[in-house]
Amino acid sequence: MILVLNCGSSTLKYRLFDHDRRPVAGGLVEHVTDHAGALRRAADDLDLSRLPLRAVGHRDVHGGTRFRSPTVVDDGVRQGIRELIPLAPLHNPANLAVIEAARALRPDVPHVAVFDTAFHATLPAAAATYALDAELAARYGIRRYGFHGTSHAYVSRRTAELLGRPLAELNTIVLHLGNGASACAVAGGRSVETSMGFTPLEGLVMGSRTGDIDPAVVFHLARVAGLGLADIEDAFEHRGGLRGLCGDNDVRAVAEHAGAGDPAATLALDVYCHRIRKYVGAYHAVLGRLDAIAFTAGVGEHSALVRQRSLAGLEPLGIAVDPARNATGPAERVISHVDSPVTVCVVPTDEERAIADETAALLAG
Repeated sequence: MILVLNCGSSTLKYRLFDHDRRPVAGGLVEHVTDHAGALRRAADDLDLSRLPLRAVGHRDVHGGTRFRSPTVVDDGVRQGIRELIPLAPLHNPANLAVIEAARALRPDVPHVAVFDTAFHATLPAAAATYALDAELAARYGIRRYGFHGTSHAYVSRRTAELLGRPLAELNTIVLHLGNGASACAVAGGRSVETSMGFTPLEGLVMGSRTGDIDPAVVFHLARVAGLGLADIEDAFEHRGGLRGLCGDNDVRAVAEHAGAGDPAATLALDVYCHRIRKYVGAYHAVLGRLDAIAFTAGVGEHSALVRQRSLAGLEPLGIAVDPARNATGPAERVISHVDSPVTVCVVPTDEERAIADETAALLAG
């Protein structure tokens, strides 16, 4: 069996997989302030000390440039995760606390760290590099790292399987749309461009994050509004996005209010979908040839309205959503017209399954 621990800044998901990597147990601890304590609750629920485990797989948010693939945790890896805390101050401390607590509970099995940033280690230099003073960027590790990598990797593989095509021959845009959201251009199974950057703030409009914004807005708010850095960061991270535009970060509520004629919600939905459409067009150009678009995560999997509006007007690019297929069907399905050159899909993500798969593959290799 493989136990997967998916640790967020205030949550802990846990799922147990059998030898065929079928889920057999799991749960979620929310509103976590003590991650080691949360793990003990999960351990009690699973009777962890008695489980015939093969390994424990851990989701780790930030591997920097050091961790480019799943890695068996030892003292050096723990120290590496600790040294990367400045790049992920909300997540890496929690990830490390769970790793250390899990190793103490089950020191008899290997623990494998699967890094969210690792899938984007294949970004070409032109995509990963910001046009900042090179010495300054190198000194402080400033570059595009990208996030949601475990999800993007899993969904791109599942899309190839759904279409019955070799992953190595497929060019795909994956749209991971949840409260956090990112786009990724995947060429032959390799990430070649992604919308999140040095942090998860860049890119698409999100529930409470601005996504792309002119950096000079920071200077303007400091000089003219007299705001400090902490206030500006809070405005960008927690009071921006859909919440900032219309007061609600839930796409379902925003769509309902827009349908009822609320102008703020209507604008918020327009901005949200426009940003997605812009990235689809840009990533089509990056890839040169586009075979598939895959929607995933909470919004991507469940909002037919967002899928339709985000791709509206892209028919000249060979992208056309079939309204009936988009409206209803299996959780994993094709939603484009049968004769569309670009296949549009809904592909549910499963980060825990992906971590289990990568853990098993590392140990088998």
